[in-house]
Amino acid sequence: MTQQPRAEGMIASSLAVFRQQQSAGADEDLGNGIALLTRARQGLLGPTLRLYRPEPTVAFGQRDARLSGYPEAALAASAAGFAPLVRKAGGRAAAYHQGCLVVDHIEPQQDAMITAKGRFRYFGDLFESALARVGVRAGVGEIPGEYCPGEFTVHGTADDGTRLKLVGTAQRVVAGAWLFSSVVVVENSAPLRDVLTACYAALEMPWDPRTAGGAADLVLGLDVADVEVALLAEYASRTRLVEAGDLLATTA
Repeated sequence: MTQQPRAEGMIASSLAVFRQQQSAGADEDLGNGIALLTRARQGLLGPTLRLYRPEPTVAFGQRDARLSGYPEAALAASAAGFAPLVRKAGGRAAAYHQGCLVVDHIEPQQDAMITAKGRFRYFGDLFESALARVGVRAGVGEIPGEYCPGEFTVHGTADDGTRLKLVGTAQRVVAGAWLFSSVVVVENSAPLRDVLTACYAALEMPWDPRTAGGAADLVLGLDVADVEVALLAEYASRTRLVEAGDLLATTA
């Protein structure tokens, strides 16, 4: 498959957009992102954007799973109604549910590792701009005490100056392709704070629950559909979008 030139040096000039209407279940949804990445590496899938609303999940990092407190943390997640899973991309424990939007961006690229850090910067800017479209005072940068900390966390700022983590990102790079996965927290953030509090306590990792929130905590009435529209508008300002069919039917 011929690879397409890069828009702004970072993403392809055209993206197939797959809006997954229903979750396939927490485990399968996570696994399908990796399956699409494999297809891209094999030359069977071009640049693709997949969006869906996930089932309640706590996605632990691989370092979390090696901690002595991981079994207790996984039990705490299950008790709160969240599926405990270990993701292959980097990062620490993060929680999401159907009040969130998961965005998987997959592209074939031979030199994918060379531009790995640049992608974090690029997508931080992209999500910051998308949230600004719905009235969020967004910024990029790590918040002291945040869960799953990262240099390119996308946050929103409340009127009192409080900063809330709104977008967490993780990346997996393989020979010939990359997957950049982002979770945008929009609605109903309280259960996420609760389950993260229990899981981080079990893992004996400090964090500040005040840093966890959703975009709707900052802009009342905002919902996932609003954010999805804004995100696709921001993508459309940077590249050409083409609606795709059901890509999951061919991931096996």
